[in-house]
Amino acid sequence: MTEAEIRTAQLASATGIDVSTILTLLRGDGLPHIETLVLLADYFRCSTDYLLGLTDRLYEGEFRKRPPFPEQLTFLLNHFKVTKYYLEKQTGFSEKTVNRWHNGKTQPTVESLIRLAKFFDCSVDFVLGRV
Repeated sequence: MTEAEIRTAQLASATGIDVSTILTLLRGDGLPHIETLVLLADYFRCSTDYLLGLTDRLYEGEFRKRPPFPEQLTFLLNHFKVTKYYLEKQTGFSEKTVNRWHNGKTQPTVESLIRLAKFFDCSVDFVLGRV
């Protein structure tokens, strides 16, 4: 926000994110929901990894509209030639959790996205299907 010279109220108005949510994030009281993370990354034209402090390099490419997570999870499993069972065993995610993501009943938290990115050795943006 400092680099973009924008105030909290302006950011809230431009993104539709509640001011209290932005203030909570600025205080460092937790991580945003996926939708909030992507809205902020889109607004600032940067990667989610940059916003999360996982990289200090700005991504210069275009970001795609992220697909529904069940579709992206299927892509990731096929792309990396990994079964859901192997994913569960290697990451510690429960079978119920992975199935709920795969069936579209829930979405992963940002913490889970970071764990998935580490497991797949890729960026959070790749896990989200933005690149």
